[in-house]
Amino acid sequence: MDDSKSVFREEAYELLAELETSLLELEESPADKELIGRIFRAMHTIKGSGAMFGFTDISSFTHEVETIYDLVREGKMAVSPELINLSLSARDQIRAMLDSSVSGASVDTAVSARIIHELSALRNQCQPPPQQAANPVIEKHPVSPVSVSPGEMATYRIRFKPHQDLFRSGTNPVLLLNELRELGTCSIIARTDHVPQLEDLDPEGCFLCWDIILTSDQGIDPIRDIFIFVEDLCELTIAVIDSGASFDDIGTPKKIGEILVERGDVSEEVMGKMLQAQKRIGEVLVMTKVISKDSLDAALVEQQHVKDVRAKTQQDTTTSSIRVDAIRLDGLVNLVGELVTVQARLSQRAEEGMDPELHAIAEEVERLTGELRDNTMGIRMMPIGTIFSKFKRLVRDLSRELGKEVVMTTEGEDTELDKTVIEKLNDPFVHLIRNSIDHGIEMPATRVAAGKTSQGTVHLSAIHSGDSVIIEIIDDGAGLDREALRRKAIEKGLISEQSANTLTDQEIDQIIFMPGFSTAKTVTNVSGRGVGMDVVKRGIESLRGSIQLSSEPGLGSVVRIRLPLTLAIIESLLVKIGEESFVLPLGVVEECIELSRDSAQKSHGRNMVNVRGHLVPYIPLRESFSIGGELPEIEQIVITNVNNTKVGFVVDNVIGQHQTVIKTLGPLHRDVRGISGATILGDGSVALILDVPQLVLAATAKTI
Repeated sequence: MDDSKSVFREEAYELLAELETSLLELEESPADKELIGRIFRAMHTIKGSGAMFGFTDISSFTHEVETIYDLVREGKMAVSPELINLSLSARDQIRAMLDSSVSGASVDTAVSARIIHELSALRNQCQPPPQQAANPVIEKHPVSPVSVSPGEMATYRIRFKPHQDLFRSGTNPVLLLNELRELGTCSIIARTDHVPQLEDLDPEGCFLCWDIILTSDQGIDPIRDIFIFVEDLCELTIAVIDSGASFDDIGTPKKIGEILVERGDVSEEVMGKMLQAQKRIGEVLVMTKVISKDSLDAALVEQQHVKDVRAKTQQDTTTSSIRVDAIRLDGLVNLVGELVTVQARLSQRAEEGMDPELHAIAEEVERLTGELRDNTMGIRMMPIGTIFSKFKRLVRDLSRELGKEVVMTTEGEDTELDKTVIEKLNDPFVHLIRNSIDHGIEMPATRVAAGKTSQGTVHLSAIHSGDSVIIEIIDDGAGLDREALRRKAIEKGLISEQSANTLTDQEIDQIIFMPGFSTAKTVTNVSGRGVGMDVVKRGIESLRGSIQLSSEPGLGSVVRIRLPLTLAIIESLLVKIGEESFVLPLGVVEECIELSRDSAQKSHGRNMVNVRGHLVPYIPLRESFSIGGELPEIEQIVITNVNNTKVGFVVDNVIGQHQTVIKTLGPLHRDVRGISGATILGDGSVALILDVPQLVLAATAKTI
C-alpha cells in the first residue's frame, strides 16, 4: 500500500505541474475548451486516485474545485481572473497537502476553508440562465472546433458528394477514395439515399455520395489536396471530430444523436422529440424515416471507428512507457560507471599483452560498453522545457507583486539535459529571473517614456553546443548601471577605488556575482540581501558549468550559462605531475603547448606565456599542490577557457583524452577547494578531477 501511495504522490505532483501550466494558459485563452477539459481531467484524476489511496482530505478538497470546473466545462460559468487566482491557490494547497503526507507537517485547514468559501461565492454569482439548463443533452451544431497541431494524429469526418455530372468528366471517385486510404486508417460508407427509381435513372449520372472517417497525422490540407481537381464538381466538407488530446480521454465516445446533429443529418429539435420516445435512437430515427438506414449505418461506423482508435491509443500509451524509480535509475548509472572502469582496465591489459584473441575480446567489450553507456545516459535525459514551464507562474506572480507587466517566452524546450542537472537548476534560475524582473524590467510608465512597449519580456532559450547545453536568460529591461555597480563595490570594500578605475565593462558586469553584493536600497522579500547572484554562480559552477553576463544600457541584459550534458561520465584530459594523475574536463580545454625551462625563467615569476602574440597567465599545479620531485626539462601547459578568459595549467605530461567516471569525494575531502571529484583509472589508481574555475579563483585571490 505504501508503494501505491508513493506512486499516487508521484503522479499527483506531475498532474499539479500540468494543472499549473494549463491554468496559466487558460488565463490567456479563457474560451479554450480543450484547456478547460484538461484542467477538469487533472482534478478528476487527483480526486479519484486520492480517495482510492486514502488521501481523503485531498479528495474532498479537490472535489470542490472540480465542481466549479464542471460548470465551466458545461458552459454554465465563465473563466474569470478571480477563478484563475483561486484555482492556482487551490493547486498550491493540494501540493501542501501532498507535502505534508511525506513530512508529517500539519496543513493550514483555514486556507482550505477560505478557498472553498470563495469558490462557492464565485459559483453563486454565476448561476446559469434557465434557458441554458433546459437543453442539456445535445450541443448545438457546429461543435466547438477541435484544434490540431502539425503532425498530431486526428480523426476527420469527410463528406464527398459529387455532382451528377462527375462521371462525364472522366473522374473515377474510387481512385480518390483509394488515395484517402493511403493517408491513414479509413472507414468509407457509400450512401445511396439519392439514387432515383429505375425509370428515372440516368445511367451516366452519379447519384452516390460517400461519408469517410479518416484517422491520420497528415493534417487537413493534404486531405483537401486529393479533391483539388474535382472541387468544382462536388460538395466537400472536412471536419475534425477527434484529436490527439481527445484520444487520451477515456470517456465515452459521442452518442449517435450527437454525431447525427453534428453531421447535419437531423435537426436538434427533432432529435429532442425523438429522445422522448425512450427507444433506441437509431431505430426510432429509421422507423420514423427522419434518416435513412444508410445514415444510421454511417454514424455507427463513425462511432465504432473513434472508439477503436481511442482504445488503441490508450493501449499504446500503456505499453510504450513504464515508470521507473529514480533511485533504480541512479543505481543503473553507477553500475555502468563501474563497467566503464573495468572495461578500461581490460583494454589496458590487452594492449600490454600480445594475445590477439584477448585484444579482440577487449575491443568487443569496449564497443558494447560504449553503446550501453550512451543508452543509459539517454534514459536520464529530460527536456529542459520541464523546468522552463515552472517559471511561468513565478513571472506571473512576481510581475503582479511589483506592479510590472512582464511576459515570459521560451525557445528550445526540447533540448535535453541530464536529469540531475535539471533538478539542480531550479534555485539558480529562480534567482536570475527574479533579478531580471526586479532590477531589469522597468515599470510600465518608465518603459513607455523610454520608447518601449509597456510590457517587458523575459526570454529563456536552450541549445546544444557540442558536449554542452547553452541556456540564455534575456530581458529587454534597462540593463546594468555600471557606474552604480562600481560605486557600490567600492562602498562595500569589495574592490579598491584604484582598481575600480582600471576595470573593463565586462569585469564590472561580473561584480554582481561577488558574495554580499547588492545595489538594492532596501531589503524586500524579492531581493536586496545580496546573496542571490553569488548563489547562482556557485550553483552553476558546482554543476561544472560557467556563467557569463553581458548588458547593454537601455536595451537589457543577457545571462549565458554553459552546462555539461551529464554529470555521471564526462570526457576529460588526463595529465600527470610526478607520479600523480589528474583530469581536466575536456569542455574547458582549448589547446596544449610546451613550456621550456628557459621560457619559464624569462617570465621572472610572473607566470605568463606568449601564445601567438597574446599573454596568457598560467598556474603551476606542481607548486599549487606542493608536489615534490624534479621538474622535467620541458613541461606542458593546458590552456583552458574559463568565463571567456584563457588560463593555463602547467603539468609534467599530457597523457591524452580519457573517459572519466566521476566519483564523489568522501566527507573528509568534500571541502577541498580546487578538486571536484575523483576517478579510477584503468590500472586501478586514482586520479583527481580538477575544479578549474575554483583553481583560477584561488590563484586570482592569491595574486591580489
